[in-house]
Amino acid sequence: MTDLEKEAIEKSPYDDPREIFGWAMYDWAISAFSATVVTVFFGPYLTSLVKAAADSAGNVYLGPLPIRYDSFYAYVASFSVFLQIFFLPFLGAISDYSNRRKRFMQFLTLIGAVSTFMLFMVTDGRHWLGAGLFTIANLAFGACMVLYNAYLSEIASEKERDRVSAYGWGLGYIGGGILLLINLIVFQFRESLLLETGDAVRLCLASAGLWWLIFGQFSFDRLRRRKAEKALPANENYFSLGLKQIFQTFREIQSLPETLKFLIAYLLYNDGVQTVIVVATVFGSEELKMEAGTLISVILMVQFVAFLGAIFFGKVAERFGTKEAIVITLVIWCGIVVYAWLLLSTPLQFWIMAAVVALVMGGSQALSRSLFSRMIPKGKEAAFFSFYEVSERGTSWIGTFLFGFVNQVLGGLRYGILSLIVLFAFGLCLLFFVNVSKAISRAQIQSGS
Repeated sequence: MTDLEKEAIEKSPYDDPREIFGWAMYDWAISAFSATVVTVFFGPYLTSLVKAAADSAGNVYLGPLPIRYDSFYAYVASFSVFLQIFFLPFLGAISDYSNRRKRFMQFLTLIGAVSTFMLFMVTDGRHWLGAGLFTIANLAFGACMVLYNAYLSEIASEKERDRVSAYGWGLGYIGGGILLLINLIVFQFRESLLLETGDAVRLCLASAGLWWLIFGQFSFDRLRRRKAEKALPANENYFSLGLKQIFQTFREIQSLPETLKFLIAYLLYNDGVQTVIVVATVFGSEELKMEAGTLISVILMVQFVAFLGAIFFGKVAERFGTKEAIVITLVIWCGIVVYAWLLLSTPLQFWIMAAVVALVMGGSQALSRSLFSRMIPKGKEAAFFSFYEVSERGTSWIGTFLFGFVNQVLGGLRYGILSLIVLFAFGLCLLFFVNVSKAISRAQIQSGS
């Protein structure tokens, strides 16, 4: 390392507007995947391919195992996140030890963006290829989010963290929304562009990969390195080192009971949030018979209203407290799933419910991230966020499995939606018992600060 590089590391400040903008631009870049691929296009498209390939009972088969066509995507999403449970802790541990967070982030961005672009190849009869590419892309998405979130406590002071976190979420919603608007125009005018419906969808899916790759470079140009890179110790490899660091992180989490309590609560309630996002378009198309163009318009509205929600609940947190603001959003989430099960029956109601979802979605997610960043020791950000990320944007596994299983057993998407209240209710109850000030104090002591 040169003297100039050492000096740059030593002088890396908190709350630098240029670096914060660069960090938030990664949300702009990667949100194209969650908005265009996860939330809008891929679920209904893959479901249609599976439906066309299914037998008379509506099933396709993994060996002897029958899978109902309208549960296929939920199972794929659940499997892709299940893999993250094993991969993300290794990544977080190695990243913290080696101080190579930015390099790992660049490599995984390339993997995720290319896999997303290759979804253009998924046509009739290739639903298993689509499942494989989505699994790789979603695994890379989760990994990049671990590394991205870990920067928050390094670039923002504690008093600015709610604001900076909301700013990142806000730019993400706007960036994802802009690409979604472009894709909506392409989809709506596909006939004028001489595109079949499937071709237009595949073009939109591929665009998310390009968006992710291109705009991600803004972040890589502006994010600073806080510490010098460390080489592997003698007679060590990344696998053995990762195992040691994971066990060390487990021991540290056990010594931070309030942080652990919040993490479990978050994994429960945010898994419910992510499941709603993942299955919303499938529910709208299958249960309410809404056209794809209408569903895309709804999701587009959600992107921009969610930006306002993130900012609004940031103000609520300033006045009433971060935990209290999250509690308010969870009470509203419980009402949303009951309403969807019992009363939702028209496209207009779907629009109204989606607007409410957008308001609380931005608030609960942005505030949860900033609150968790205060509860973890310095220097262990990526390791702790690797557990947090198991239920981040578009990455649900408990909820999607629960939704798919209940739908398959009871034969109704409404029952699948209602089952999610278990996640919101249990997460809310556990959150009540989290002592935030104690969690922050213990984390600071463990950091030696």
